[in-house]
Amino acid sequence: MPLGFPLPEEFFGTNTDNSKNREYCQFCFQKGEFKKPNLTMEEMITMSINHMTTQLEFPREKAEKLANEIIPNLKRWSNI
Repeated sequence: MPLGFPLPEEFFGTNTDNSKNREYCQFCFQKGEFKKPNLTMEEMITMSINHMTTQLEFPREKAEKLANEIIPNLKRWSNI
């Protein structure tokens, strides 16, 4: 599995044939396409921090650390 947030099987994205895509989550990738193709890495980091602090109740410092360490290393942004 690529370096990223650990995901249970039900959160994997899907390919064009609806098979599971183990490289991307369902929140980012469905039916072989990114849901927000123009999303920047910086926007993704901000969204993730907001999600972790509001929905998962992570302390802000921990959320920022995780987002800034993991997101830049995801395959989606590996060519930037």
